[in-house]
Amino acid sequence: MSKVNYKLEINVRLYSNKIMPQIIGYIGRLSLKTVGHTLAQFAFAYSLVKLMFNRPKTGRALVRKFTLEQIYFTGYQALYIIIPIALMIGSTNIIMFAKIPGRFDLGQTLLMLLVREIGPLATALVVILRSATAVTIEIGYMKVLHEIDAIEMAGIDPLRIVGLPRFFGIPLATLCLFVVFGLTAVLGGYVLAWSLTLAPMGSLLRQMADAATLADIMAGIIKALCFGITIAVVCLYRGFMTKSGITEIPVQTSKVAIECFFYCLVINVIISYIFFL
Repeated sequence: MSKVNYKLEINVRLYSNKIMPQIIGYIGRLSLKTVGHTLAQFAFAYSLVKLMFNRPKTGRALVRKFTLEQIYFTGYQALYIIIPIALMIGSTNIIMFAKIPGRFDLGQTLLMLLVREIGPLATALVVILRSATAVTIEIGYMKVLHEIDAIEMAGIDPLRIVGLPRFFGIPLATLCLFVVFGLTAVLGGYVLAWSLTLAPMGSLLRQMADAATLADIMAGIIKALCFGITIAVVCLYRGFMTKSGITEIPVQTSKVAIECFFYCLVINVIISYIFFL
């Protein structure tokens, strides 16, 4: 071995011995931080669940009022967004698969895509972009402007007045939006594709009705509920964790959007495996 190659090998070994522990240490610290953050969110969700069973007589009307307002904001006011999206996705998929030669069950395939897979994820995405970010900003401002502290000083639990209505309202609204999405994508998409194109529809609706199973419908419902609960917990947790100042609110909001969507993808895979593998 030449002297140059020997020096080069020595330098590479020294560099590796110095860099590799740093990389391993960084991965370890990041893993511990991620696990700690996830466990903190589970603890926060447990606190909200405990409040559901601890129901004092005072304040119930206020909690119901805020819950209905959250359902109205997250669900009803999002219909003008979810219905056009469902029509576009449903009609596009129906037209695309109707033109493919019949090598598979068209009704079962469309039902699987629109109700079991695309529907819950599309609904969750709309809720994340529209409601989760808004809730995070709202609670973040309440923390920064000390409104949460004022509620505590008045002897009221902020989690009950601020957190619990959103913990109830967001999942219920997500489930309702999913039902609207599924019906609009299947029925509205079929009508739109039949009236605007020459794609061979045949007995598509009958095929989809025959292919509908309880497992497909339950999988979509469970996904929508789990997505709604996850979105509610993450946006509430990030909002209540805002402390340093107003400049932290946009940071927490961006983290909420990414984190919620990632969790929804993971939950989607897990539920699909449980039901269909």
